[in-house]
Amino acid sequence: MNTRHLIDAIVRQTTVLLAQVSTASGVRSPLTHLADQVFLSLAQEIESQGVSRKVAADMFGLALRGFQRKVLRAVEAAAHRERTLWESMIAFLDGAGPVGRARLLEHFSGHEESAVLAVAADLVDGGLAYRSGRGDGTVYGILSDTVRSRFDDEESQKALISFVWLAVFRNPKRTETELAAELGASPEAVAAAVAALLEDGRLERVDVDGRRALAASPFVVPVGAAEGWQAAVFDHFQAVTTAIAAKLRRGRARSDARDEVGGTTLHFGVHPAHPNADEVLGTLRRTRDTLEELWERVTAHNRAHPVPEEERTVVTFYFGQTVRKPDDDEEES
Repeated sequence: MNTRHLIDAIVRQTTVLLAQVSTASGVRSPLTHLADQVFLSLAQEIESQGVSRKVAADMFGLALRGFQRKVLRAVEAAAHRERTLWESMIAFLDGAGPVGRARLLEHFSGHEESAVLAVAADLVDGGLAYRSGRGDGTVYGILSDTVRSRFDDEESQKALISFVWLAVFRNPKRTETELAAELGASPEAVAAAVAALLEDGRLERVDVDGRRALAASPFVVPVGAAEGWQAAVFDHFQAVTTAIAAKLRRGRARSDARDEVGGTTLHFGVHPAHPNADEVLGTLRRTRDTLEELWERVTAHNRAHPVPEEERTVVTFYFGQTVRKPDDDEEES
């Protein structure tokens, strides 16, 4: 089975998603570590599938020794990630106060002048900084209230809380140490997230073979909730990719009417006067209502008649909808 075209297409679409996520809400997330992270994660996952390191190296077009050196460099880079120019400029302006154009360029003299000015302009356009004056008399300053609201530890911690909740729900009986390793967060940050979740009842401590571990209530981000969207996006993305991977592991590229694992994608072409337009556009709402009612009944039964986690069959059903109108400027996939 030749999968090269499929792999290339998935990579292209994934980069579109990463670009959208990395610039969401005007925030420019650092991407300097991305290439090393993708290589390291892919190499580790290939080996976990039972592929020898020598074969894995050949899949990347590398000799075994070169592959091992590259893995080592990626591991070291993950442990010593440097800040991006965007992050560094925020920190500099926040600490130094308003600075003139000349001082800004002098401080970042290790970078090209055009790159420095482009990042400064992006901060201004994104509402994180202000600019006054023109030419050599231009002064740049950070909007401290905005910086605090977008980049402070509290916002980061809120996102981590949702990821910890999701991680324990998907794989219960975890410890804080295991969660920190999986999520790439500090033990202190994970401990704080766990404490918050224990306090509001979303997590509880359980005994597992003589050790204290964690269990979670069902992971739910209500419609319209302002917090937890990052984990909800990942949950949906993971559901889709897990279903595809499970299908491929079965060695069958075809679908069957009796399949319990897989997916279906349908595209409807409608217009305002189409007799089925409202029915098509309301599909997401109706499906959500139907499945939420079913989920509540299943959850209520499970609470009244609990069974051990190891005896449960977990069924993940994912669905989504996007609408691209003729006058949309950018194509949605």
